Amino acid sequence: MNVIDSIPEIRQLRWADPTLSWGLVPTMGYLHEGHLALVRRAKAENDQTAVTIFVNPAQFAPTEDLSTYPRDLARDLTLLQAEGVDLVFTPTATTIYPPDFQTTVTVQQVSQPLEGAARPTHFQGVATVVAKLFNILQPTRAYFGQKDAQQTVVLRQMVRDLNFNVAMIICPTIREADGLAMSSRNAYLSPEQRQAAAVLRRALLAAQSAYAQGERRGDHLRQLMTETINTEPLARLDYVSAADPETLQELTDVEEGVLLSTAVFFGKTRLIDNILASAYEMAK
Repeated sequence: MNVIDSIPEIRQLRWADPTLSWGLVPTMGYLHEGHLALVRRAKAENDQTAVTIFVNPAQFAPTEDLSTYPRDLARDLTLLQAEGVDLVFTPTATTIYPPDFQTTVTVQQVSQPLEGAARPTHFQGVATVVAKLFNILQPTRAYFGQKDAQQTVVLRQMVRDLNFNVAMIICPTIREADGLAMSSRNAYLSPEQRQAAAVLRRALLAAQSAYAQGERRGDHLRQLMTETINTEPLARLDYVSAADPETLQELTDVEEGVLLSTAVFFGKTRLIDNILASAYEMAK
């Protein structure tokens, strides 16, 4: 397994054999089974597999947890070695954002609601770093988890708009036994908060069940999620949403399908989760 922090070395290795297909899994490290599921999918579908480990400062607001974000590079590399990854790119912040860096990528409408409303600079940071990683590695396919649903919509829009020659592969959310979506931020939770966090999944399933039984009023689906989350004393609701899966605009009446999502604080830890209700698929 090659572990490289230099862009010229990455490009040299990437193009040593131009006939090989490459799968890319971008991460911020502190890997869990959700990341490893993406790695396995990438390995199954490509000749070579690359993983990036970079805690991207551009997607954190000044009030967020950049300095305390969990990191364990040695553990991450051990896990990736066991999975048979070919290349791990571990750049520094100055490699990605040199002192004279001036360019950002902004995806307009789909970045504005939901996470964009709560974290206004977040998706500009995400789109910029992913655009850079796509340019540096030029993968055949890139793999992302459905847990970050809005991120997948934003990045697909960017790929279409900027004509990136990469296939976006969105993989199902990997969950703990109690249904909590796997996330590096779960490490912040106290035992009591960790138990309470299962309410996210219960809230989403309550709305999904109502949808399956014929409920098509967006307000009622949002109300069901809100009421369920409010039953948990340790949960502090940030938002609930019943939105169009492509535009992410809130729905009054659901027709073809709906993205049910929520963000909830447990102490200082903010967790997100979502479900796509019905067989509706994200735009390809």
